[in-house]
Amino acid sequence: MSAPTSIRGFEAVPLDIPLLTPFGIAGGVQSAANNVLLKVWLEDGTVGYGEAAPLPPYNGETQAGALAALLAGREWTVGRDARQWRELGAELARRSPSATGSARCAFETAVLDALTRHDGISLTKFFGGAGTELTTDMTVTTGTAEQAAADARAIRARNIRILKVKVGGPGGPARDLARLAAIHEAAPDSPLILDGNAGVDRAAAKELVRGIKALGVEPLLLEQWLPKADLEGMRDLHRESGWKVAADESVVTAEDARRIAQVGAAQVVNIKLMKAGLAVASDIVGVARAEGLGLMIGGNVESLLAMTTSACFAAGHGGFGYADLDTPLFLATNPFDGGFALEGDRISVAGIAAGHGTTPRS
Repeated sequence: MSAPTSIRGFEAVPLDIPLLTPFGIAGGVQSAANNVLLKVWLEDGTVGYGEAAPLPPYNGETQAGALAALLAGREWTVGRDARQWRELGAELARRSPSATGSARCAFETAVLDALTRHDGISLTKFFGGAGTELTTDMTVTTGTAEQAAADARAIRARNIRILKVKVGGPGGPARDLARLAAIHEAAPDSPLILDGNAGVDRAAAKELVRGIKALGVEPLLLEQWLPKADLEGMRDLHRESGWKVAADESVVTAEDARRIAQVGAAQVVNIKLMKAGLAVASDIVGVARAEGLGLMIGGNVESLLAMTTSACFAAGHGGFGYADLDTPLFLATNPFDGGFALEGDRISVAGIAAGHGTTPRS
């Protein structure tokens, strides 16, 4: 006889959401969220939802790859118990050659959402229940200095104080410095997280540091300027600039986080559930705490569903000093009900009773 928490059904479909404006990072521009929605239902009828948000300019993952990996999992997941979510997520990665981090994230999210809805607890409580609130930044994407200033003013008008500025795009350091000067003039009291998405080389990094110091700007974080394998360069960037460095693309596994700490390459790790799923992300939290690394929660171009899952994860674990959970604000439509509450830059998951509390609109 099947347990009430056995998986009875499994459905994955494209989730395409237009953006209000293109989302530009060092590696390219995304004009829409081309994601995947996964629905899992249990033997007792409980339904859970997950989202894969591949971002080709970030790590080359695609919607087609995530969808293929999830559909391949349909053959062997039916009849398995949702309480084995960790083992099932690892099995998805082993079984499917096309498995991607975002696919594993969607799978583990949907299974956990169904399980915690069945048990009547929120994902926040499942991950420890340490807190219910986070403070998010909002991103100024790549573009012109004029657009950067306008974006900075618009973000401040939302009562969001911390600006995350993409650097390393077309035009090199000169264009980035012009953008940063414009942003600093438009929002002089805003702390800045400068995110290079691994698109800045060492020479450009030195030029940027000199120029930023000449502007009188003191960044909150330098997030992954250098290529992900250049750990020594990241260490030197911190030593030479005097500013904190955050590792993003360089940290996909717990072992990556351990290497970051051993080399002294970064002081903060950006944990994104889309890199390798919720189980691996939890392992990274454990290593980061043991090694004295600060914690940041981030994401790709994600809807309210995936961003709420990340908020529950970070608030539940506790200790996340930085949050970058802004991409629902870039989407032209919101196809979901529920999810986190946002007021200014304050995210609250206190009102979520079970699972991640987000459901597709019919």
